[in-house]
Amino acid sequence: MILTTQHELGDYDIVETLGLVRGNTVRSRFFGRDIMANLRMIVGGEVQEYTKLMAESREQALDRMVEQAKGIGADGIVGLNFSTSMISQGASEMMAFGTAVKLRKKVR
Repeated sequence: MILTTQHELGDYDIVETLGLVRGNTVRSRFFGRDIMANLRMIVGGEVQEYTKLMAESREQALDRMVEQAKGIGADGIVGLNFSTSMISQGASEMMAFGTAVKLRKKVR
C-alpha cells in the first residue's frame, strides 16, 4: 500500500479513484500518565506521556484506514491527512483520512 500526502505520484498513474477512506480512534488519558504529565508541565519540556499517547493514536487510525482501503481493493491512498478533536474532558479522537486509488506503474 502506497501512502502519500500528495494528490499524485510521480512513478504511478492513478487509474481509478475508489473514494474516501478513513480510520479513527478515541483515546482517553490515563490517571497515572496525567500525574507525570502535570509534573512535567510544571518543570517544562516535552510531555512524553502525551507524545506517546498521540503517536499510538496516529498509528492505530492509520492502520484502520489502510485496512478499509485494502477492503475495497486500493493500491494506494493519496491526499492523506490527520485530524484530531477533543471528544470530552480527557478524551480525544484521532482520524486519518484520504482518497483510496488504484495505481499503475508508469512505463518509461
